Amino acid sequence: MAGTLQTLQILTSPVTGISTSQSRNLKLKLPQLIFSGNISVTANISNSLIPRKLRSLTGTIVIRNCTNSDQGNGGLNEAGKRIGLSSLSVSAGTLLNFVGSNFLPLALIGGVALGLANPTLGCLAHKYHVSKVSTCGIFVISGLTLRSDEIGAAVEAWPVGLFGLASILLLTPFFSRIILQLHLKPQEFVTGLALFCCMPTTLSSGVALTRLAGGNSALALAMTVISNLLGILFVPFTISKLIAGGVGTSVPADQLFKSLVVTLLIPLIFGKVLRESFKGVANFSDNNRKLLSKLNALLLSLVPWIQVSKSRSLLLVVKPAVFLVAVVLGALLHLMLLGFNALSIQTLCAVSGGNKSVFAKKENASALLLVASQKTLPVLVAVVDQLGGTFGESGLLVLPCVAAHLNQIIMDSFFVSFWNKKEQPDNKAKVA
Repeated sequence: MAGTLQTLQILTSPVTGISTSQSRNLKLKLPQLIFSGNISVTANISNSLIPRKLRSLTGTIVIRNCTNSDQGNGGLNEAGKRIGLSSLSVSAGTLLNFVGSNFLPLALIGGVALGLANPTLGCLAHKYHVSKVSTCGIFVISGLTLRSDEIGAAVEAWPVGLFGLASILLLTPFFSRIILQLHLKPQEFVTGLALFCCMPTTLSSGVALTRLAGGNSALALAMTVISNLLGILFVPFTISKLIAGGVGTSVPADQLFKSLVVTLLIPLIFGKVLRESFKGVANFSDNNRKLLSKLNALLLSLVPWIQVSKSRSLLLVVKPAVFLVAVVLGALLHLMLLGFNALSIQTLCAVSGGNKSVFAKKENASALLLVASQKTLPVLVAVVDQLGGTFGESGLLVLPCVAAHLNQIIMDSFFVSFWNKKEQPDNKAKVA
């Protein structure tokens, strides 16, 4: 019958009374299996494959299929749909996990791509000082999520903070002498990267990345605020001694100081006061740290979007090969700063107590490594504007620094994502 597997007969010959030729083979005849067509199956099984004890048995196995061919087709189609939906959900889940694990670098790359594709919105955002608003927002969030015990941890790690300030303001500017040994056309690319070495740390990305890495965010905040305020005094000195060869340079100290107080210090204090004044705000900040960190990443991605939008026209004028060399130099510069600070941390650990040293704590080390290895772009732009044409065309001086600024943030965001992925198995092992 169509759609019915009626009878499967297994006939075995008894050991006695059957000729050798008849007892060697067992023939299985299967009726037709009809699903969407006719399939006829016949199988010959050697009697030697049947156990000796079962050769004298004769039996019948009856299997009945209670569904017709149409229902079988429907079942197959339904199963196929379920498999397709499950595979689609698995792919979507994998994509969401990847985006969640690499949210910051993807946001930064998206900002760069958007600035290159359509600079109009980015230039409009620059006109209305959106980058300053984003920096204020990052420090408000930092104040909202800053616990009092974290401030205590920053105070305990004062030797780390002190070395961080020395590295940012005094030691890493000497890398400008190495950069100046290179020769490129236009030479402003080299001079711009040398000026970049003399800048204080980034205003927001170092703190945001430290928080994402689970580092000592209070220590990162302290190094960021203090280095940028002291940078008003140190930047003219380092530029005149290391780059200008003793030629005096004018830096807008009053303007920079006011700008840093408004964009860094006041938002940070406001966020902290808001947290301490309202218990609900503190609970919300503690319960939604992942959400706030993603908001931090979005605010941070506005910086490269605006900078690339501003520099797009100039970028199109420069030869791609020359600009690519400048981009590679900026990446190498950041790797040198990371290597220098990592080696310094290891050395300081060795001379100050080994594993018990304050430099050996992962939270302190990650904050120092990230913050002390980055350089700020807004302060450089302000300094170049005041320098006029002392070191060449202002746009060409700033352009490689924009690339270096983006390089350091994107590279460090991938490093942080890698560290977090590496720590997840360790945390699961500890819980187990």
